[in-house]
Amino acid sequence: MSVLHAELRRRLWFTILEMVVQASLDSAMPPRIGFDDFDTEAPSNNNDDEIDELTTALRPHPKGTYTGTSLQLLLLDSLPTRLRVVQLLNGLHSDLSYQDVLALSSDVTDAYRAGSNFMKDNKDHGVTPFHRNLLDYLTRRFLIPLHCPFASKARTNPLFYYSLKISLDAAMAIISPEPDEGFSHLMAMSGSLLREGIRMATAAISLEYLAEVEAQRVDGVLHRQSQYRELLKQAMRDLISLSTTRIRQGETNVKSHMFLSMVMAQVEAAEAGTSCDYMIARSAVDSLEFCHDLLRTRADSVSLPSFDGIHNTTTHFDAGQGGYGLDLDLDMDFFLSDAGFA
Repeated sequence: MSVLHAELRRRLWFTILEMVVQASLDSAMPPRIGFDDFDTEAPSNNNDDEIDELTTALRPHPKGTYTGTSLQLLLLDSLPTRLRVVQLLNGLHSDLSYQDVLALSSDVTDAYRAGSNFMKDNKDHGVTPFHRNLLDYLTRRFLIPLHCPFASKARTNPLFYYSLKISLDAAMAIISPEPDEGFSHLMAMSGSLLREGIRMATAAISLEYLAEVEAQRVDGVLHRQSQYRELLKQAMRDLISLSTTRIRQGETNVKSHMFLSMVMAQVEAAEAGTSCDYMIARSAVDSLEFCHDLLRTRADSVSLPSFDGIHNTTTHFDAGQGGYGLDLDLDMDFFLSDAGFA
């Protein structure tokens, strides 16, 4: 096998491994492979133009030198740790202890910081904000589900406050990346990979926002200005804006927009000292109507092919029957089962 083909196979193999780990996190399913299942060497730190069919030996650059392979090598540094994270989170018989969480979190954070410092040191050698945002996202998103089981207990057990801080910091980093037109477009258009990360960030920020408002209400200080609460409120507004943009760009799932609108309505009701139920229900209806208009506008702008011999027909649903004429038995678990909000 030529040097070129061997190098291509190494790069492709570790790209597949990265996709396996990311997909395992998104699907909540165990990864189908481990580092004990192969002995492939890591790709060399070389640029593409340094390898061709005639290459007989590679002279890799030092690890501190930026090349076209650097981003993959940086991800590879944390890949064993991130693989261990999804194995513990999604394993059939795994038992996640807080000591494991802290150890894995420290390893992921160290890898992220090392990569961030490398990117900063090489900002004049081809590193772009897109590269930095992508490395940040693909690495730090693992911290949210890792700390989630313990972050939810931080309000009643201060020993878990670190989990709350780490998961919230990661969520904020996901929804407020470094300004870059290409990455912003990716966040608005991307499918499952970025959508799932945004969903996790949405859950973490929303729950903290509600918990903070409730804590201030109980303490009787909800009427006062709070920089922390305003920070969370602005993050919620940014998430609603992002959800709107994604729907305009082709997203058809409106659960996130409705959920965020309901959270904002609950907070507004608490701040006003009024009943939450009506405002939450009203915000849900308003959100659905708003999203319906967006989807209709989007559908009207898409030209559908015409088929000869097929006539337009209108399907009639009898509103007097349960499920609009269909034999459906739907509840909130059905609608929210894949959104993580149930």
